[in-house]
Amino acid sequence: MSTSPEKGDTAPAFTLPTDGGGKLALKDLKGKPVVLYFYPKDDTSGCTREAIDFTGLAKSFAKAGAVVIGCSKDSVESHDKFKKKHKLGVTLGSDPEGKACAAYGVWVEKSLYGRKYMGIERATFLIDAKGKIAEVWHKVKVAGHADAVLDAVKAL
Repeated sequence: MSTSPEKGDTAPAFTLPTDGGGKLALKDLKGKPVVLYFYPKDDTSGCTREAIDFTGLAKSFAKAGAVVIGCSKDSVESHDKFKKKHKLGVTLGSDPEGKACAAYGVWVEKSLYGRKYMGIERATFLIDAKGKIAEVWHKVKVAGHADAVLDAVKAL
């Protein structure tokens, strides 16, 4: 299990297939702040709320020059359905092999009703225009999170 990059570290590179048949690489986003948020699963209550919250602030993130990317291990097809069902306005990256999850240290042991399993920790990384980690949020509580991230983007 890898450790998570911290504030000041160079953000680990990633290239992800995205919803809508796209592809997104961190290197192509240099010069813009990037909000990379990891979430456990498409169309579950917390993940849906988080995606809707980021979508609701999409114009504000764009105005601040930031790109918002949600990332899970779900397939591109799953992301497409999730976006359409909830009218989401954020790019969703698919990481089925978990390479980005591992690079960002969010593939962790979790516990539910005493059962241990591996899963994605809900975490957000704010990457500045130079490709450095500007802020990290671990074990994210969804309520108010997108607003807090937007405030951090505006403070860059």
